[in-house]
Amino acid sequence: MWKDIPVPFYMTVHFFEVMNPKEVLRGAKPVLSQRGPYVYREFRYKTNITFHDNDTVSFLEYRNLFFQPHLSNGTEDEYIIVPNILMMGAAVMMEHLPNFVKLLLSGALAGLKQEAFMNRTVGEIMWGYEDPLIDTINTLVPGLIPFKGKFGLFAELNNSNSGLFTVNTGMKDISRVHMVDSWNGLKKVNYWRSSECNMINGTAGEMWPPFMSPTSLEFYSPDACRSMTLVYEQSGKFEGVPTYRFVAPKTLFANGTDYPPNEGFCPCMQSGIQNVSTCRLNAPIFISHPHFYNADPALVNAVEGLHPSKDQHGLFLDVHPMTGIPMNCSIKLQLNLYIKQVSGIIQTGKIKPVVLPLLWFAESGSIEGSVLKQFYTNLVLIPSLLDYLQYIFLGLSVPLIISAAVLMAMSQRADAKKSPCHPTSQSKPPPSSETTPLLHDADMLSQDDAEA
Repeated sequence: MWKDIPVPFYMTVHFFEVMNPKEVLRGAKPVLSQRGPYVYREFRYKTNITFHDNDTVSFLEYRNLFFQPHLSNGTEDEYIIVPNILMMGAAVMMEHLPNFVKLLLSGALAGLKQEAFMNRTVGEIMWGYEDPLIDTINTLVPGLIPFKGKFGLFAELNNSNSGLFTVNTGMKDISRVHMVDSWNGLKKVNYWRSSECNMINGTAGEMWPPFMSPTSLEFYSPDACRSMTLVYEQSGKFEGVPTYRFVAPKTLFANGTDYPPNEGFCPCMQSGIQNVSTCRLNAPIFISHPHFYNADPALVNAVEGLHPSKDQHGLFLDVHPMTGIPMNCSIKLQLNLYIKQVSGIIQTGKIKPVVLPLLWFAESGSIEGSVLKQFYTNLVLIPSLLDYLQYIFLGLSVPLIISAAVLMAMSQRADAKKSPCHPTSQSKPPPSSETTPLLHDADMLSQDDAEA
């Protein structure tokens, strides 16, 4: 199960289409419409599995994604109006450069017919599209974007690995099993401004040590570039299997003002979004819960069309506490782009500063079929039968103990009767001395009769 996970995983993607792009350029509030879901079957497998002498094992885990039309509400060929991510991102990144550089870029953008918003297909936005803007930016500002060719939000996700994980095997200490020892050879990352925020804590997010307590769990997420802590919410059951549900605390993406330990993830804006520009090519990208769930209401009010709710947008993990194996999970994240008017770049118009949602996605999976049946039989049914049997045997032992005690008492009593010291076993007493003269007289009479 650990090497080739038999659990069917699905990634569902929802896009936010901008319904009033021209008005946004004039300073209006963006109006968004959620599109999708676009569903992909996700296959995971591990390669380069290498065991080490210090009770650790390293591996690469690959993900392959395949579009599922029958589960989706739409196709990859549908067009959607979204921000021109490359152009708007580059504009914000170049905000503090000299004006003549920005004017050069603006002129180049006009020559390439680049606009603040673009109309692209779902497939192009997901997996990449060719854009001459990439070569132009690389020419004008070398090193600003360290890639060439196609650009797509998930281009690096499909058919790729999430980095070299080295985790504990638990051979000497079962409480350390699955815990991350290093990631890409690093004991900690260098994306953030504090040692605590750069720490690689917890597991790789697949399994946890057994015999869990209802407190919290941690895992390192390469997608979020950080370790994440989930907290215990409640106990429950999944298809008859007992579970602990862990959810994201409200402080997960809180800013440093609301939650001081998160100061290392800053520079921050409102609570509920995290700036990941330091691990995303310095682009003004923010992650959050979908629809800005658990975020500052100002983020929700800055756009129209968002309706955050716990049931639809809260992430969760249902873990079997005895084994530390997730039975049902759904990890959800939203990608947001910070856009604004940048002086010198006329394509940005009069856009008011806003953290604009691009899309949100959920990676979900649950144990089912023969694996679930085997899991339930071996880890729920049989232990339950053993629990009942111990009480049945205890119940049966009581009358057996009483019967044994009665038999023992009766045996002791029978043995006591056979003992020579028992009164009933003694011989009758000899005749008393008072009867002796009578017997003597009788003998005398018998003797006289004989003589006669």
